[in-house]
Formats: sequence, structure tokens, C-alpha cells
Amino acid sequence: MESLIALLTLTALEIVLGIDNIVFISILTGKLPEPIRAKARFIGLGLALVFRLILLSTLTWILRLSAPLFTVMGNEFSGRDLILILGGLFLMGKATYEIHHKIEMAEKPVAVPSRIGFTSAIVQIVLVDLVFSIDSVLTAIGMVRELWVMVAAVIISIVFMLAFAGQVSRVIDTHPSLKVLALAFLVLIGFNLMGEGFGYHIPKGYTYFAMAFSLTVEIINIRIGSRSKV
Repeated sequence: MESLIALLTLTALEIVLGIDNIVFISILTGKLPEPIRAKARFIGLGLALVFRLILLSTLTWILRLSAPLFTVMGNEFSGRDLILILGGLFLMGKATYEIHHKIEMAEKPVAVPSRIGFTSAIVQIVLVDLVFSIDSVLTAIGMVRELWVMVAAVIISIVFMLAFAGQVSRVIDTHPSLKVLALAFLVLIGFNLMGEGFGYHIPKGYTYFAMAFSLTVEIINIRIGSRSKV
């Protein structure tokens, strides 16, 4: 019974953390041609699942990432901290570039939308998922002792992302304003990752509340706009 409760709790946590992945994947695959978007999501998340399971199978190495590597101005930095900082910078940089491109495209509607390569999309999906995987795996280690519970929770969360990433992609493509909002969420998430890397813990509840509030307001705006067109 205790293992079942741990599985349900950890699975819920992994799914919540997986929302970040879904948002990023939805935006990234939206730059691919329509026929290969589903394939990119499947391959990217499939590879992400393999890498995450590899991380779980090397618990000793993962735990070492929490050990301090060096100290700068009295602050200790571990391998985990460096991964979170670099991952946060990547997310913030990528999201900022996409917002810039979105605005440029709005000002030049006759331009041809930029595309990214299939391999590039998969590599970016895997890299971003690995950033979140480090944090979620360390959290799983702190919550659960049984390896099978961790593996089951990871597999269920990846299946969840595979099931809903396509729907999220279609909604974002239909409403461009949601794409800009989602990119802003990625900037916020990247900032949070950097903060944790520098030792400033920001409760995830605050972040998700801000995201949920902004999303609710935007959905209301979309509904009001749809009714006004009728």
C-alpha cells in the first residue's frame, strides 16, 4: 500500500514537471512541417525516456552531482547546480529568440515561416528533457527508495506527454497569443532553474499559480474574442 501511494504521488509530480516539456515540445515541433511533427514528438520523447531511465539506473552517479565541486564568493556549486544554470540559460535564450521571431513574423506577414531541421528538433527536445530529468530524478530519489516505483512513474509521465503533446500543439498553433504566453512561461521556468542553480529555492507553487492565472485570463480573452466575431 505504501509503495502504491508513493507511485501515485511521484507520478503526479512527474506529470506536473512534464507540463514544462509539453509546452517546449509543442512550440518546437510547431516549426516543423505538419507531416513529421508527430514523428518528431514520438522519437524525441522516446529518446528522452531512454536517457531518463539510464539516469535512474545510475543512482550513485546522480547523487554525486549534489556534491560541491567548487566555491565562488562563498557559494558552493555542484554538478546539479551547473546543469540547472546552463539549462535555465538555454531555456531563456531559446524562448527569447522565439518571441523575437514571432514579433518579426507579425511585422512581415509575407515572409516565409522559419523551419528547423528534424534532427535539430529531436536534439533540442532531448536536451531540454534531460535538464528537467536531472531535477526530477533527484526529487524522486529523495521521495522513493524502490527503483521500480521511480521507473514506473517516469514511464507513465512520458506516456502522458506523448498522449497530450499533439493536442497542446494544435491549440497553440490555432491561437498565436497562447504561443507567446507559453514562451513567456519558458522564460519564467528558465529563470527558476537558474535561481535553484545559484541556491535560491523558488517554490514551484508560485510559478504554477502565475502560469495558471495568466493562462486563465488569456482563455477568457480568447472566448470573449470568439463570441464577438459571431
